[in-house]
Amino acid sequence: MANHKSALKRARQNAKRRLRNRNLKSTYKSEIKSFITLINENKIDEAKTSLPHLHKTIDKAQTKGVMPKNTASRYKSNLTIRLNRVLSQA
Repeated sequence: MANHKSALKRARQNAKRRLRNRNLKSTYKSEIKSFITLINENKIDEAKTSLPHLHKTIDKAQTKGVMPKNTASRYKSNLTIRLNRVLSQA
């Protein structure tokens, strides 16, 4: 455990930030799972409407530093490609 006053404060801050990051990560992962489920169940219209909200959630996680910029871009790109692939088959 930390002994200095500043180290104790950093430990408190890190604990708060870890919880905040975990919450954001959980949110975007849950939304990705539900989006993929919609695609697998052929609920294309619902998937189309949820994609912009999913992009917004991923962007928010990237802005807050939960994920790197390129990772966020890759997620968004792959999810859009996945939806477009299903749309072209329908």
